Amino acid sequence: MEKFLENHMYATHAVAAAASVTFGTAVTYPLDTVKTLIQVGSGPGKQLTPTRALETVRALSGTSGLYSGFCCLAVGRTLGLGARFGVYELLTAFCKDGREDNYVYVNEALMAGFVAGATESLVSSPFELIKLRAQVTSASHVPSSTPSAKAASPFIERLLRGYSPNKSVLNDYVSLLSTLNSKHPNMVGALQEYPWMMTGSGKPPSVCDVKRPLDIVSLEGWKALWRGFRSGVVRDSFFGGLFFSTWQFLHQAMLDWKAVGMDPPPRSNEEVGPLSPVAVSLAAGFSGVVAAAASHCFDTAKSRSQCTVIPKYVAMERRLLKWSRPGNRFERYTGIHPADRIILFHGIWPRMARSGISSFLIVGGYYLFIDQLVSG
Repeated sequence: MEKFLENHMYATHAVAAAASVTFGTAVTYPLDTVKTLIQVGSGPGKQLTPTRALETVRALSGTSGLYSGFCCLAVGRTLGLGARFGVYELLTAFCKDGREDNYVYVNEALMAGFVAGATESLVSSPFELIKLRAQVTSASHVPSSTPSAKAASPFIERLLRGYSPNKSVLNDYVSLLSTLNSKHPNMVGALQEYPWMMTGSGKPPSVCDVKRPLDIVSLEGWKALWRGFRSGVVRDSFFGGLFFSTWQFLHQAMLDWKAVGMDPPPRSNEEVGPLSPVAVSLAAGFSGVVAAAASHCFDTAKSRSQCTVIPKYVAMERRLLKWSRPGNRFERYTGIHPADRIILFHGIWPRMARSGISSFLIVGGYYLFIDQLVSG
């Protein structure tokens, strides 16, 4: 171990992995933005097309809007993929320990990928939440409300920094309550003390107003950073399992194909020799496409869940009232809302393209950066 660290190989591989993940994420990030907008912008009777999503972002935020939240996702992807591949390598090393050929079976890769994907979901979920809300904000028209002459109360200011209540809407709401007999000396001030009255309409703020980490924690609590965790764990577990098992299957098929005609026939995979980096990268890209297609419905469920603002006081009321999740048992366990059943596969093509290209670039870029760093 000391000799390994002295040769700086650990740092070399870490730098190459981080650079390849950042590069792959940067190239495919516009596809991720389009995919996210299709998922959260579509409804039962409304289908948002990729062209319409692009036009909306460019009209409201310009071309740079396609990269809203990129830095946050780049950090999250680097840490998440590091956790995914790290856990996978540890588990597969345990599986192949003592084997002469150092071989990993497809079913072992599948199970190790399930665990690795769940670990990745735990690490990357907060970064995905912040990224998604930045993407939604880039395609949303935020009207400039006229602030009231009186600033928000200190209590509200602590909940949502920088917020000023909409005076006109709040007055309209108070006028509806004025027909009731009330002995309260200051009804407007009393209403402003309740978090669910902050917008003056009785609704929680939009995701465009709750996109910064401090605002999310202040209004929704720390648990909101892992909102949609159920669907996220299922998504990443399916993705990790199918990705690694498909990749292992293709890798072994390419080794068998390369071994055909060799004289003498190789007795193990080590005797066949390494595969071409391009072939390995193409196999990774195809595996990413298959895994993305199989796990997309859970990705849609998580995206729509993260696009919902639930103040922590409302969440507390739900716990006190023992509010049960809607839907059947499968939907409750996986975090799918029954109203989203018919739109679960919206945006599947951009996600398949993003996952395939990103997997190809990450694996290929890793080989390229390793070669450059070692030769340099």
